[in-house]
Amino acid sequence: MNKASTRAELPALADLDWPVLEDQLNSCGYAMMSPLLSPEQCAQVAEMFDDDARFRSTVIMARHAYGEGSYRYFADPLPQLVQTLRERCYPPLAAIANRWAQRLGERSFPETLDGILVECAALGQHKPTPLVLRYGPGGYNCLHQDVYGDLTFPLQLLVMLSKPDVDFTGGESVFVEQRPRQQSRPMVVRPDQGQAVIFPVRHRPRRGSRRDHRVQVRHGVSAVHTGERYVLGVIFHNAR
Repeated sequence: MNKASTRAELPALADLDWPVLEDQLNSCGYAMMSPLLSPEQCAQVAEMFDDDARFRSTVIMARHAYGEGSYRYFADPLPQLVQTLRERCYPPLAAIANRWAQRLGERSFPETLDGILVECAALGQHKPTPLVLRYGPGGYNCLHQDVYGDLTFPLQLLVMLSKPDVDFTGGESVFVEQRPRQQSRPMVVRPDQGQAVIFPVRHRPRRGSRRDHRVQVRHGVSAVHTGERYVLGVIFHNAR
């Protein structure tokens, strides 16, 4: 598939206002993107969940005390929609990540997805990490961080594939910031179908009175009351 047709599949990517999204990340701790996938594209990705050939691994959350539900990691090659999201969202996110790294005195990251995947491979992280999650009634996800090896890219995104209040009820995305010498700060987010949320994998900088502080962040999902909730997770570093 040529680059022109790949862009045509996800025209909303060209209209994203990255400075505004960065401001949201810095002020709120997460950023709500405009809808990236159409309802038809959301259904297309959700329907992949039952196609075993597309996935390298399946996790039943209850077996590991992660929650209730299941998720599946895509195998290489990734579906074109997922690959396009990963390739085209990475460079602007890397620019944000590198500004965060400068504020916190941390390492910088390559400007392209290929660059970080080469670094992952050198550390033994070869397995793709984009995944689809499915929750039924009573399903939930405990607070966690998506760290899969020594190299962790600091930002990731989720895309809601189901339609809230139609396909499911409940099932809000939950983020918790553990702030230095303060009580934790909870945040609840409810994206619409096709809408994406950007959030930190492990931590983010937060401006203090004298300097930037490192704020730990974990994420999860509150209980689904009815129906089924499908979500696409796009993580940019590979797993060991």
